[in-house]
Order: sequence, then C-alpha cells, then structure tokens
Amino acid sequence: MRKVDMEKFESRVIVSGLGLSDTGRGLERTGLDLALDAALLAIADAGLRPEDIDGVASMPFGDRPPEEIVDALGLKLNWMGGSSSGAQLGVMISAAMAIASGLCRHVLIYRSVQQLGGMLGSASGALPAAEGPWEWHVPFHEYSAVNLMAMQARRHMHQYGTTKEQLGWIALNARRHAALNDQAVLQAPMTMDDYLAAPMISEPLGRFDCDLPIDAAVGIVLSAADFVPDCPNAPVRLEAVGCANHDTHGWEPRLDFPSMAAKDAAAQMWGRTDLTPADINVAELYDGFTILTLSWLEALGICQEGEAGAFVDGGQRIGLGGTLPLNTYGGQLSAGRLHGFWLFHEAVLQLRGKAGRRQVPNAEVAITSAGGGFRCGCILLTT
Repeated sequence: MRKVDMEKFESRVIVSGLGLSDTGRGLERTGLDLALDAALLAIADAGLRPEDIDGVASMPFGDRPPEEIVDALGLKLNWMGGSSSGAQLGVMISAAMAIASGLCRHVLIYRSVQQLGGMLGSASGALPAAEGPWEWHVPFHEYSAVNLMAMQARRHMHQYGTTKEQLGWIALNARRHAALNDQAVLQAPMTMDDYLAAPMISEPLGRFDCDLPIDAAVGIVLSAADFVPDCPNAPVRLEAVGCANHDTHGWEPRLDFPSMAAKDAAAQMWGRTDLTPADINVAELYDGFTILTLSWLEALGICQEGEAGAFVDGGQRIGLGGTLPLNTYGGQLSAGRLHGFWLFHEAVLQLRGKAGRRQVPNAEVAITSAGGGFRCGCILLTT
C-alpha cells in the first residue's frame, strides 16, 4: 500500500461505485432508461442511496442532459458539471476536483449511448454543418472522425513504418479479450485475414479499425476519500490525472502531428506522481480507432515514439499474461463504444480483482485514457 499524498486533489477522492446497463445493438430502450439503470447500479454498488448523491456530471455533448437524471432520481445537488477538457475523462477530473474542494461528497458520473445516435450531425445521420472547425473539413469531403484518424494513421505509417497488420493486432487483441466478457457485443473469433478483408472505411482504416456503436450506459460514483471505512468495495484511488493541451485546438495546423495532445496530457499526469510506466499492471487505452491506441502507448511512455507498432506486433505483450494486458474487456472495437467510460469501468474492476475470467493477477496500478487529436485525457488509478 503506497503512502497517500493528501496535498494532491486526486488523493482526496476514491472510486466507490460502478454500474453497467444492458449492452447490445437495437435494444429498443431509450438513452434515459439505460442511463438510469447504470446510475442505480453504481449507486447501489457504492452502498449508497439516491438521496446520498449530491453531485452529477456527464459529457457536455452527445448525452442525456443531467437535468433528466436529476429529476428522474429526485436528487438534491450541491454541484453539477461536465468538461470537455481531458476529453471524455474530463468529467471525472472536474468531479474529483469538486469533491476535493468540499463542494460535494458523492458524485454520479454517467454516459449513455445509442447505436443510431452520433457525435456528429443528427441521429438521422445528417452531415455536420460546414461551420466552426468543420468549415476546414466538410468542403473537402472530410465528414467524420474516421477521415481525421485515417490521416493520423497514414502519417504514422509514413513516418515510422507502421503497418496495417500492426494496427490489426489492436483489433485482434480486443476481440480475443471480448470473448471473455459476456457483455461484449462482438465475441466471435477473428483472424488477421478477417481483419484485412474487412471493407475499407477511410484508407488505411477498415471496419475493424473503428469502434462499434451500441446501446449501453455506464455509471460511476466518485466519493470523498474519508468514505473508505463505509464503502463496501475495496477503494480504488485516483493517483494522477492529465488533461493538458499545449497546441492549437485543431487538427491539420498542429506541430505535434501525429501524436497530438495525448503527449501533453500524459506528461502532465506523470508530473503528478512518482510512479512510472514500468509500474503499470493493466492498460485500458482509448480505441475509438486503432491508431489512437498506438498514439497513447507512445504518449504515455510505454514505448518510444514510433515504436508502438512493433510493441503490439504479434499480440503477445498486450494479451492477458503479457507484459501489459491491454483493453482487457474487449475495448470499444469489440465490446462496444462508450466513449472511454467502459475503459474506466474496466480499469476499476481490474484493481478490485473482480474482472472474472479476464482478471489480471495482482493488479495494483492501472492506466486509462480517452480521446484523441487535440482533446485528450488520462487517469492513473491505484489500489
């Protein structure tokens, strides 16, 4: 057990509750219905009742409005918030800061997604308007995040010799781990031939390089650290967070392409702890697209810049039993897209020792990350 540095705001917060709704495609349930399931499961998992929750946070875009959850559960709040700083994990960071400052004691954080929804345009599939940042993309037939990530992947290949097959090992590893997760949407075995034969979406990224839209919701409860004696679960602590971005809030003009803000966020996080990449037992890294996982491996210092392709090649290092088990529940590529929240959920589950068939033995330090491009966040968790 490491000594806790109470001078850091992270040290004044624990993860007390986890909740995961039904997962699938075409569940014919509303996003609010799924969010409430996940929220109530997380609250009960923390040994709390809805009336104990005095804070709520969710992503500031593409989610059920917090007011819906607050009204449905009859919550009386001292704080409500969300942040896009740190990408999806920004809501975790802002909630932890609210608890550490004494504004609230137990914060419910949730993310609800539906298969037919979308981060861009409308649920009907309409293209984004050519305004704001998109005025530099849409006129050039760059309609989706996959087009942006394809450029990042192509640049990585050109600069470092990364191969399509090396990207494939991220996808194959996810599918292998998904087979051990009853709630993963895709569990059927996949071979490298299957991966390479998949339809191309945006060269060089194919279908299996892209995350899987699903219907699902995750709930997380963060609590004040002095709740530990009353928490029914082994405490999982926030060791350090990172959400920095030291370059422009755009894509093409950045000087750090293709690594981008992941490097800034990781550097900030490592500057807030005496732990190092060598201490990580399990990694749950953002895989909205396979190339982003490679970027995070390099940004976090798990391998050197340009070496992530070689690091994952063959899948041995990143599999269960390898030196760095990666995305142990199947990730967003096979379990399903929950925008980084299921990654955080799995990291906590691993540190609790409750991941079942996919449990990493003696896991004490986990890293989780979210986002890509100019909006990135990472959190180091410990027992």
